[in-house]
Amino acid sequence: MPRIMTGNDDCVACLGECVDALDAAGFDPCEEDSLQNAALWLRRLGNNPTFLGDLLIDELASRHREDVLENSYGPQVIMLRPPGGDYFIRANIWPSAQEHVVRASGGGLFAYGMPHDHNFDFLTHGYFGPGYWSDYYTYDYAEVTGWRGEEVPSLRFVERARLEPGRVMHYRAHHDVHAQNAPDVLSVSLNIMHCGAAQGWLDQYRFDLEGRRIAGILGAGASDAFLRIAVASGNGEALDLAETFARRHPSERMRLCAVTALASTSAEPDAVWRAAEQGGSRLVAMEARSRREALGA
Repeated sequence: MPRIMTGNDDCVACLGECVDALDAAGFDPCEEDSLQNAALWLRRLGNNPTFLGDLLIDELASRHREDVLENSYGPQVIMLRPPGGDYFIRANIWPSAQEHVVRASGGGLFAYGMPHDHNFDFLTHGYFGPGYWSDYYTYDYAEVTGWRGEEVPSLRFVERARLEPGRVMHYRAHHDVHAQNAPDVLSVSLNIMHCGAAQGWLDQYRFDLEGRRIAGILGAGASDAFLRIAVASGNGEALDLAETFARRHPSERMRLCAVTALASTSAEPDAVWRAAEQGGSRLVAMEARSRREALGA
């Protein structure tokens, strides 16, 4: 399960002080001193019981006229410090199962009940309410290729636990898996999220816990969408680029995206996938085999 960051600190910080401290020191979760420093300042910010409420009141009073894009991350997220450098800060609102939004739209909007890992490290703090529940698992990222249906023998259950008030936890990229469940009562967490240059090329997986398999890929990058749109437009240069990417792009995920785009516009998609099976990438080959089977069905 995520690492519990031990230690106590009664100091109270405002958001500006927390941001200034992290801007000065940076946030590198691979460095223990940097990780401990970020956890310290997250704890100090969490010790401030009024800063988030004051910020929300100010936002409502101004009718969100400013920083609309910077504060837009999702239906439950309040962006406190937009991405810049190697981190960003956000607050997450976690409604209980009894809240109208969950009863009306289901828990999928909040990723409730969806086992997944993360392709980035982050710290989380139980700021308000009793905290959400999670079933925690671990796995060995190095053992998987990443195709849907692939077995994950190392996936194992650790425990069910709650993000208790005041607790600070470190979710480790490509290591900690959790199936998150709604809190008993509306809760809020604070996060310091790590940003890395390679993050967009690293996969984040959804898991089939019963079968101990990879059920899908989460968070396709913008490059994937751009390539698919360009190929769908029929532009000759886009088709040439996709064919080049499909043959020799260093990212297997981008190679798969290129083949998918080409197959979606081809009059003979089976031929596209058959050729992809022989392209030298196990990830692409296994996905191609699955797509061909689906076409045959």
